[in-house]
Amino acid sequence: MYQAESLWQLIIEKGISQEADFEKKLNRQVGARDEDFQILESTLGIKLPEEMKNFYRVHNGQDWKVGVSSFVRNLTLSPIAQIIDNWKFIQEEFDPDDLELDADNEIRPCLWNPKWVPIAENGGGDYLCLDTDPSEAGVVGQVLYFWHDWGNRSVEGNNLYEFIEICLEEED
Repeated sequence: MYQAESLWQLIIEKGISQEADFEKKLNRQVGARDEDFQILESTLGIKLPEEMKNFYRVHNGQDWKVGVSSFVRNLTLSPIAQIIDNWKFIQEEFDPDDLELDADNEIRPCLWNPKWVPIAENGGGDYLCLDTDPSEAGVVGQVLYFWHDWGNRSVEGNNLYEFIEICLEEED
């Protein structure tokens, strides 16, 4: 859990360097409990990556409202209850059997995979997902974007921590 706490601190430090009240505007929630993870895993029928659990134990996402700051890029980290709501919404909207050929080799070639965990969103219908069902070339827990109106799927990091570290190194 130490690495998760360190990443949160780095997120805050980078944000404060650009916006004095960034930490307050993150609107972070208290950490998730084991019961929260059990509900999420049983609802989605998956096993969550340990990095995600540790990151969410520190803060169970952000309470979104107008003016909330993104934790990385233009993304708001969804609390577990919102992850479940978003996953159910996407399940209703997209048929997992719809093939989409514009994906990295590490990702199963489909428009939507019910084993993707939509942990963050940009407010426009696009989600950052953890892939718990990669292709043979992929890694469980790899991070990808789910674009609602574009079939491109690409691996953005091998796990949540790596993705956040990549984001923290980017220039704004």
